[in-house]
Amino acid sequence: MDNYIPIFAALISFAVTAIIGIPFIPFLKKLKYGQTILDEGPKWHKEKEGTPTMGGIMIVCGVIIGLLAAVVLSLSFNGSLSKELSYGIKPIVLIAGIIFALMCSAIGLMDDYIKVVKKRNLGLTAKQKTILQLLATVAYLATLAIGGVNTTWLPYVGDINITHGFGLLFWPISLIFIYYIVNAVNLTDGVDGLASCITLVVACAFMLICTRVSNAGMACLSAALGGACVGFILWNAKPAKVFMGDTGSMFLGGMVVAIAFGCGKPVLLIPIGIVYICEALSVVLQVFWFKTTGKRIFKMSPIHHHFEMSGWSEDKICLVFSLVTLIFSIISIMCVYFAW
Repeated sequence: MDNYIPIFAALISFAVTAIIGIPFIPFLKKLKYGQTILDEGPKWHKEKEGTPTMGGIMIVCGVIIGLLAAVVLSLSFNGSLSKELSYGIKPIVLIAGIIFALMCSAIGLMDDYIKVVKKRNLGLTAKQKTILQLLATVAYLATLAIGGVNTTWLPYVGDINITHGFGLLFWPISLIFIYYIVNAVNLTDGVDGLASCITLVVACAFMLICTRVSNAGMACLSAALGGACVGFILWNAKPAKVFMGDTGSMFLGGMVVAIAFGCGKPVLLIPIGIVYICEALSVVLQVFWFKTTGKRIFKMSPIHHHFEMSGWSEDKICLVFSLVTLIFSIISIMCVYFAW
């Protein structure tokens, strides 16, 4: 029965996310919580103006309810998930990860609210958003440290102690890395279905990895995330009926961080999250090169817009970027299965 718990979590999460959209999207329309499309983006994106945003709330509900349903089912027959949550550091890490993702979502919700309700297109300032994200990240890492996390894993090396010596570098590096990843996932949400499709692949990869290392909590959380992404894609695939907004994209960023760190293998976010990383890197390179030379490397950044400007359809971008994620995910899974 234990092997079916993640599948149950995914199905419940999918159903909740998909069904919530039926009343929630018209509700957003009624409130006139429509997306404002900036002039800097591709001109054809203007036709999307007014599409309801803040749909990320659907994903949050799906993931939380899916995970809770998995816990209840496991408790009913004293499964491995219920046993895992009764002792040790795993429940601390799981709860800390969920709270971190919710904090990221709350920051995104504030940003969306200012954009949509207060009609300030840029939302929170970069300084405000950075301070809030760093505070959330510090709180998350401090919880992990106090909760007893003392090792991290490297492929073909094994567990490395992070409580003394060079291992202490793990914490400041993680602070920068988490900040980068959360914002990278946020930047990936630029065409219909892209962030959801990529995160679906990432979630499936980590579900298999967490199953391999016998981390039932993180396996169920990964499955719930994947199920919610599928449920949201039903509403967000082109032409999108709702956007996730920063509420959703920052929650996805917080979730992939929580799962990667929760299973003790954050280094795997580098290959598995390669698309996220390239999306953010394209922005950094574009800004740096333009300020240095006055010229652009890409037609537009993030890089998915470059491919749009080059004639790629949104569906093609989602497919190709997801396939790239899948290839790197398979490589990462093989590393865990053969080097763990």
